[in-house]
Amino acid sequence: MAILEVNSANFETEVLKSTQPVLVDFWAPWCGPCKALSPTIDKIANETEGKIKVVKINVDEAQDIAAKYSVMSIPTLLIFVNGVVSDQLIGLVQKDKIMDKLNKFIV
Repeated sequence: MAILEVNSANFETEVLKSTQPVLVDFWAPWCGPCKALSPTIDKIANETEGKIKVVKINVDEAQDIAAKYSVMSIPTLLIFVNGVVSDQLIGLVQKDKIMDKLNKFIV
């Protein structure tokens, strides 16, 4: 499953108005830990397809969104449920830690 790149133009539609919980990966191309986390995010997207929407936001291209949600360091993962941030993880975290958080929102 391809992970959707979200920006200021489609953030509201893809994240805030999503009927599914959304895992948002805030990243940047120059961020080493972000690159290290990417394969994990890909695996999660494949394993939770149909249950969780997984999107990426390049903080360099969507600084307004990063600022709105006080993203100070990357990678930052935010979990949105019904348009509201319901949980977050910051830094290079293990897949099982991310899944523990996501499982609370999988119906």
